Amino acid sequence: MDKFAARKKYQTLRSDFSRNKILEMSVKIANNCLDLDIWNNKNYHIFLSLHKKNEVDTKPIIDILDGRQKNIIVSKSDFKALSLKNYILSEEVILEENEYGIPEPINGIQINSEIIDVVFVPLLAYDSKGNRVGYGKGFYDRFLQNLDSKIIKIGLSFFSPEVLIKNIDEKDIKLDYCVSPEKIFNFL
Repeated sequence: MDKFAARKKYQTLRSDFSRNKILEMSVKIANNCLDLDIWNNKNYHIFLSLHKKNEVDTKPIIDILDGRQKNIIVSKSDFKALSLKNYILSEEVILEENEYGIPEPINGIQINSEIIDVVFVPLLAYDSKGNRVGYGKGFYDRFLQNLDSKIIKIGLSFFSPEVLIKNIDEKDIKLDYCVSPEKIFNFL
């Protein structure tokens, strides 16, 4: 399967989920994340879920990070530069949906991405080698390219991986793990 077919397949599969099913599976994913060897780190970048796209709800993971007193970092999209600006998520931060429905901070402390230790990466599909397919704009691939290679990259998905996704670009950054409701897939 190529990445265009994978993108279409998983958008369709996700569109069939109810809000309750998404929350149920998202809680299982968050609980499985507890089995990852990542909790000695300090700075965790996490995406804020696009509910209209039926993405994994990251609120349960954010609650875990907050309960463990970790620094939670979220992004604001710069559509002109096709890049992400990163902010510490705190109680004072106000989130608003941008024109694409992406929740983003409109205030707060912008940080240098060099401090990030772990990134929870959004995706539509992934394969057994850790290749990831997103929405096609390349925001996360460019973001991940600019981070230290030691950063832990974790995808979150309701589904198991495809065996192989073809036509992956050399700029596409591989995941280290992907967490599903059933298990953790390790690509290290």
